[in-house]
Amino acid sequence: MPREQQYKVDRPLYSVDSFEEEHEKVYRQRKSLLDHVRQYFTCDARRVKNTALSLLPIIGWIRIYQIKEWLLSDIVSGVSTGLVAVLQGLAYCLLASLPPWYGLFSAFFPVVAYFFLGTSRHISVGPFPVLCLMIGSVVTRLVPDEGPPMNITGFEGLSRDDQRVLVASSASFMVGLMQLGMGLLQVGFVVRYLSDTLVSGFTTAAAVHILVSQLKFVLGLVVPGISGPLALVYIFVQITSTNICDLVTSLIIMVAVFVVKEINDRYKAKLPVPIPIEVIMTVVACGVSYGFDFKTRFKVDVVGHIPQGYETPMAPDIDIFQETAMEAFPMAIVGFAVAFSVAKVYSVKHDYTIDGNQELIAFGVSNIFGASFKSFAASTALSRSAVQESTGGKTQVAGLLSAIIVMIVTLAIGFLLEPLPRSVLGAVVLVNLKGMLMQVTEVPYLWRRDKPDCVVWLVTCIASIFLGLDLGLAVGLGIELITVVFRAQLYVLCVTLSNNDSVINEPEGVKIFRIPSPIFFANIEFFKTKLTEAIGFSPLRILRKRNKALRSIRKLLKNGDMEWTTVSFWDNKEDLDLPVNLKDLPIKIDWNRELPANISVPRVELHSLVLDFAAVSFLDISALKGLKTMLKELVRVDVEVYIVACDTYILEKLHACSFFDDEVRPSIFYLTLHDAMLAILEKHPEASEKSSHLEKVSNAFKLRCKIEEKTKKIQIFTHILLLFYIFPLFLFFLNYVSEIVASHIYKKRRY
Repeated sequence: MPREQQYKVDRPLYSVDSFEEEHEKVYRQRKSLLDHVRQYFTCDARRVKNTALSLLPIIGWIRIYQIKEWLLSDIVSGVSTGLVAVLQGLAYCLLASLPPWYGLFSAFFPVVAYFFLGTSRHISVGPFPVLCLMIGSVVTRLVPDEGPPMNITGFEGLSRDDQRVLVASSASFMVGLMQLGMGLLQVGFVVRYLSDTLVSGFTTAAAVHILVSQLKFVLGLVVPGISGPLALVYIFVQITSTNICDLVTSLIIMVAVFVVKEINDRYKAKLPVPIPIEVIMTVVACGVSYGFDFKTRFKVDVVGHIPQGYETPMAPDIDIFQETAMEAFPMAIVGFAVAFSVAKVYSVKHDYTIDGNQELIAFGVSNIFGASFKSFAASTALSRSAVQESTGGKTQVAGLLSAIIVMIVTLAIGFLLEPLPRSVLGAVVLVNLKGMLMQVTEVPYLWRRDKPDCVVWLVTCIASIFLGLDLGLAVGLGIELITVVFRAQLYVLCVTLSNNDSVINEPEGVKIFRIPSPIFFANIEFFKTKLTEAIGFSPLRILRKRNKALRSIRKLLKNGDMEWTTVSFWDNKEDLDLPVNLKDLPIKIDWNRELPANISVPRVELHSLVLDFAAVSFLDISALKGLKTMLKELVRVDVEVYIVACDTYILEKLHACSFFDDEVRPSIFYLTLHDAMLAILEKHPEASEKSSHLEKVSNAFKLRCKIEEKTKKIQIFTHILLLFYIFPLFLFFLNYVSEIVASHIYKKRRY
């Protein structure tokens, strides 16, 4: 190799003890609990400034706002996002089983609150389809389409729509309280337990629910408010009542929106602004519906009257809090998890930081503020956030301008949307499901790359489809935690290390054993079992065999069959587990040679064991006890143990827990694997490298694997051929038997 691609190291051989003797360890000054408490309650000007900047992030970015460079981009982005927000607010409101215009409230009030409190500059806050569907399931449970509503005092004197609005706003208020509480308690880390795989499976299942819930609008059917896969049964039962006008309109909208969206994605680098096809098709559909009077002539269900202005604030209902508390928690987690994931993507892309705890506070306040004005829980829609970012949005000024567009529609021009068919809104929702439904293509990739993650995806998706979104999320989280336990407990232990495709040669009598996981109470027994399998013998069994052999040798010495000295007898079985005591014997016993009087003891070819602790991040008390027991057993059968690359924190814990004694000493720890191997070769110079032998074994193993692989392919091909031959023969045999039986029956009838 060229000289510049080589390096040489010339230093002494170091164990951990010898390294610490030559180099002084520098300890970082750690704060005590009292120091943390004192710092937490200390108040000064700097602390007040940092707190204000943390709680009101707008102060941080508004000071550096570049009016000339950013304002025009924010205006263009705000207008584009506002038009999309109006349409999606109306469409997603159908998922929540509420009158459409309440979606405009959800696209306005939460955005205003997030403008002051949010740390992300690019996400578009407002209705999110999965969250709307979860709200809708609560609404239809308490106030069903058919039959009386649940017995709640606050429902008295209210119409069915008002009852549903009360349920949605109260549940959203509860969601906001939970998010605000988690933010104040600094538990934003909870989102870390929702992996991308789990969120992908959950949102795919939610897309299936949304698809089912919107089919009744696309087909123009009157179906009871039934969610879940069984809703398909009710839809297909009434499919003969499909409104042809709604169906044709929906198909035209879906095809047009889908095609233009594909054009936007393919040519987004060349287009200055994405084509607002959803808005265009909505305007066209409104004009056509109004001109041809779809409502009267074709019995099409339209949006209908949209009240102008905002309604008076409303207090949440305590009884509804009690009924919806269990569903509100998964809503709070899902809403925050999705929004935080999207915000994190854009923060990395545009190089700024976001605070998870502050995001929880921002969404909590946004949902509380919005619920007071009859909106429902808000998060962020991926497509709407993509519009805000791709059209040049720089800050949440674009979000505020989009809220102003929604406000203009609510206060002044909402009446223009009254003839809009609801099937158009359903079609828009279905087209926007493409991204979530296409997540199914991840399953083959996950199965090839990471089967536990694939299991998490499948279980979460299937459970969310059949058990509901709230229970499905709980099941998925449980399965994910179980896989974490199994990954930590049933890890793969590497007996030999590998370099590319060639095996690193181990000297004769040396075994290298790597532990790629923390060692704790749940996997210590698994660790001991795998270590025993790797070295090829049980140290405790060898120790007992040797002590039994010593008992026999001493007995021979006592009987005069061998020369002997005064000895003591062993009468306790537990003494077999103690170290081998050779002090009172006149000879030194070599346990790997033949012993007198046909005494047999299993041979131990291993003289050194290297444990690679580079990936061990912690040990608990149970693991310390189990590890010490295993090390003592190895030492007692004359196997030298070397532990390499151990973390300083683990070494400090071992010293603090009195891990070391006369048998297990700190000198067994070495800095690197190379240091340990040099120490072994220094003690055992007679050890020879098994390079040629291992190379032959490795090549033979590879050749054997190839032969086995070809054999398997040949077997599969043979089975297929046999299947093609046997199946026709089987059919021929069945035909022959049936002809015999038929002829027998025919003869019997004749006679």
